[in-house]
Amino acid sequence: MSKTVLIVFAHPDPKSLTRQLTDVAIEALENQGHRVLVSDLYGMGWKAVYDDGDFPARRDPERLDFAAESSHAYETGTQPADVVAEQKKILAADAVILQFPLWWFGMPAILKGWIDRVWARGLAYGIGGTGNQHRYGEGGFAGRRALVSVTTGGPAKDYAPRGINGPLDQILFPLTHGALFYPGMDVLPIHALHGVNQLTPEGAETAKAAWRARLEHLFEEQPIRFRAQNGGDYPDHHTLADDVAPGVSGLPAHTAA
Repeated sequence: MSKTVLIVFAHPDPKSLTRQLTDVAIEALENQGHRVLVSDLYGMGWKAVYDDGDFPARRDPERLDFAAESSHAYETGTQPADVVAEQKKILAADAVILQFPLWWFGMPAILKGWIDRVWARGLAYGIGGTGNQHRYGEGGFAGRRALVSVTTGGPAKDYAPRGINGPLDQILFPLTHGALFYPGMDVLPIHALHGVNQLTPEGAETAKAAWRARLEHLFEEQPIRFRAQNGGDYPDHHTLADDVAPGVSGLPAHTAA
């Protein structure tokens, strides 16, 4: 069955491997019969800074409360046109792929700014004026899949369980568990291509083939088993129950074995 996939990629060089992987994804998904939407953030000249310019009709001109103003702008139809256009893409999509290089242990600022501005209160979170009742597994983007595809300059061993940089799934936990699972998306395991600075042309072709193969199962692959807020593991909707993952704390506790 044909689906719609939104690819959001962030790299300033149109000849970069990030751009090449994006092109591979477009071709592979279209060959599967899917409709592909693309947001080239650098090519679009995306405004990354989230500021008072995002609220042309302020609810409170005296104090800038971002959550309140985000809700007000979304509900009153006064959001900037570029934000509305990206929101329409997300709402049309069955899956969202984020393609970017790892910069200083996170995504490029332009991509973070895309999320900051597009994830409006009332749309992505705080739906129906219910505050935090529907988050972590529920929310405005529920029913959609999300896949993070990232390149790194360092070798894979730097990101091994005992690697000096730390495991990639923990480095990007704020993105996968936070920005994506928080508003309800089913998040797939990260697709990583390591050591791109030392990659040979043959290695690049092998990486592209692996990416094509991964995308063949975009809608069948099992998502990460993040614990849902309203699934019973968090009785007060804040803290894990004592009998859930006993003896485990920190990030690993919030993913079921």
